[in-house]
Amino acid sequence: MNRAEGLVAYFGHNCNDAAVRRRAVACRRAGFQVLGFMHHRGPPGDVPFEMVNLGETADNAYRKRVQAIFEGARLACDHAEALHAADVILARNLDMLATAVRVKTQLGLSAPLVFECLDIHKQLTGGGWKAVVLEALEARLLKKTALVAVSSPRFESEHFRQRHPGRYRHVLIENRLIEGDAFGDRPTAPRPAVLGRLRIGWFGNLRCRRSLDLLKSVATAYPDQVEIVLRGYPALSEIPDLDGEIAPHPNITYYGRYRAPDDLESIYAGVDLIWAGDWYETGANSVWLLPNRIYEGGYFTTPALAPAGTETANWLDRHGAGLIIPDPVATELPKVVGALLEDPAPLLACQERLLALPRDTFVEPPELMHHVVDAARACQGS
Repeated sequence: MNRAEGLVAYFGHNCNDAAVRRRAVACRRAGFQVLGFMHHRGPPGDVPFEMVNLGETADNAYRKRVQAIFEGARLACDHAEALHAADVILARNLDMLATAVRVKTQLGLSAPLVFECLDIHKQLTGGGWKAVVLEALEARLLKKTALVAVSSPRFESEHFRQRHPGRYRHVLIENRLIEGDAFGDRPTAPRPAVLGRLRIGWFGNLRCRRSLDLLKSVATAYPDQVEIVLRGYPALSEIPDLDGEIAPHPNITYYGRYRAPDDLESIYAGVDLIWAGDWYETGANSVWLLPNRIYEGGYFTTPALAPAGTETANWLDRHGAGLIIPDPVATELPKVVGALLEDPAPLLACQERLLALPRDTFVEPPELMHHVVDAARACQGS
């Protein structure tokens, strides 16, 4: 295959989502053309690839998202010629996998289908009739899928291996930065710590109520020594009034959304630690996931904090890239913060270890997408 002429048809749930854009950019950096078939949440922004607009959807509006599968497939089928030219079909999330399978079946497409799984939705793990129905749907869709791309090894071991043994093949694609993006240069030396002062950042999708409460408790315990910096997108379903929540805490500041990768260097350089805990989907997805903030922070030599027992904590422990908070987290987190205020040496040691790690620990090389496409074609042919 001529890499410069390879075409990826990418079915994405939201063209405004940073993870969707990042994967499309990764495909382009690897030399593939990208044709997106995507919904949008809110007004569709400019995208760095050619796109067919499949219409607007909304967070947690599941009935409308089911309807969008059929409408999106109908709109995509109007582009049969382009889809027949695709070398691989990539689908992000279960609903987009359903859309892509419908399109593949209706048009008789020969390109292998890759299911990109960056989360295991709580509807699949919560039990009850909804989980049974969705698990059955997922099993049917996996039969049409050549390869499952997971962003964390625990998604494979804890979900797919348990629910669908022998029905899939998988590859690991972590939430790393993408080679060639303008995210800035990697630091060459640790940043000096200020004794008795600490800045903790919580960046990205601000969707975890317990995380906010924990950070508020730290801010209350150390009002003159600790600053909490929030950047990103608050989930209104979980935190409907972020400004009101942090108003009593002058040492907590929400600076709004940020642009990735453009703003990453400045926001990570502005804090000493990254909060990487999550209980949004407790006991399942929150335990299994590997958030992009550990790769972004690691690249800029900013260590992370994570609760023990999570895959995030396992990753930090393997790489020496952060600090693990033992249970009970609510009790132990203020102790860890207090110890760092008295002695920042563990932070400097983490920074040294981060500097010594290979670049591809944090940055995905273009060759990975070649491997994924080749693996998908091999799996379909076997």
